[in-house]
Amino acid sequence: MKSLRIIMFTTFYPPYSFGGDAVGIRRMAQALCARGHEVTVVHDETAFLSLGGQLPAETRSSDQIRTIGLRSRTGPLSILMTQQIGRPVNHAARLKEIVKQSTYDIVWHNNISLIGGPGLIDYGTGLRVYEAHEHWLVCPTHVLWRYGRELCERRECFRCALSYRRPPQLWRTTGFLDRQLDKIDLLIAKSTFSQAKHREFGLRHEMDVLPYFLPEIDVDHVRPHQGHGRPYFLFVGRLEKIKGLQDVIPAMTRVPEADLLVIGDGDYAKTLKAQATNNPQIKFLGRLHPDELTAYYRGALGLIVPSVCYETFGIILIESFRIGTPVIARRIGPFPEIVEAANAGALFDTEDQLVSAMFALLRNPDLRALQSVAARAAFLTRWSEDEVLTAYGDALARAAHRKGNRALASALEAGSFQNGAGRV
Repeated sequence: MKSLRIIMFTTFYPPYSFGGDAVGIRRMAQALCARGHEVTVVHDETAFLSLGGQLPAETRSSDQIRTIGLRSRTGPLSILMTQQIGRPVNHAARLKEIVKQSTYDIVWHNNISLIGGPGLIDYGTGLRVYEAHEHWLVCPTHVLWRYGRELCERRECFRCALSYRRPPQLWRTTGFLDRQLDKIDLLIAKSTFSQAKHREFGLRHEMDVLPYFLPEIDVDHVRPHQGHGRPYFLFVGRLEKIKGLQDVIPAMTRVPEADLLVIGDGDYAKTLKAQATNNPQIKFLGRLHPDELTAYYRGALGLIVPSVCYETFGIILIESFRIGTPVIARRIGPFPEIVEAANAGALFDTEDQLVSAMFALLRNPDLRALQSVAARAAFLTRWSEDEVLTAYGDALARAAHRKGNRALASALEAGSFQNGAGRV
């Protein structure tokens, strides 16, 4: 009897991280540890620090995950070489040493763009998994946001990369990535939209769709935020142009009965605050602790998700649904499939539709109550930890059978990813 040994590779991992994908990776690692598995996460501290990240005040974690943060004496040169060559360079010897320290049952690749690129897929001999948290497999800039100003509908990668001030990756023209993905046993997309977008942009490999999840909480014990006296809508996320908040700010002048509370920070914050200077309805609260954030979700009329780019999922939607708060999201990317599956919100294309959806929640408490119940029910059946981990276990078991690893397949079929299990 032994726990599954799992190693995860990712460029960013909390607290050396910027966005929600790293939080999702940590959440998966924590869930696997809770089920009795031994989890090692290898990430690149140099990449985070070289891209403007600040050295965290506290780097130790209270969970049982073993984390290995890689540092390079050459700093930004290290990640530039990996970005250009598509293989581990400065960290190659260290990575080989790490994978030789144990026999891993599952080698789990996440965002590996700067920790080793597609060349990292050769490291380790267990069941190989690749989870596409971004669109990096088909987009050098990860986000399918062409020239930093528009949705990408066709490949213009060379010029687009230059517009982002990034050197083009010539290895992408050699077929190297395709050959490396041939070695992956399970390739995961986070939504059916992302699965289709990968296919549209040339990925020939099959992808299983497995969404993000959140652990369940006792909603009855979550108190709504009490410090704001007026009805409010909520925006949560990085303050960047692609998140679309600039389109919501002018709409608020048409909804004088409610406020907009903005939680998050980012490079576009100064511009957004200047845009909202003359509107006292809009409050910028900065980054908040997760416990505070939960209270704000609970007290909100609805969460507004106005992103203008193609995301792979949108974890803040299920954060809102978990609390029972409806969502008003732009009709783009994976948002329609999530909102329509939950039947707990509205979609918009125009400012008029956004304002109409806001008024519906503001002036019709019965509608909001119905959507709140639907949001909770959808979360429990689609995006709760136990439901999603069971689906992961089934997908991994099928991949293990395809690979001919009967022992691993049997362990997964016996429920090693289900709650309270974790023994082979």
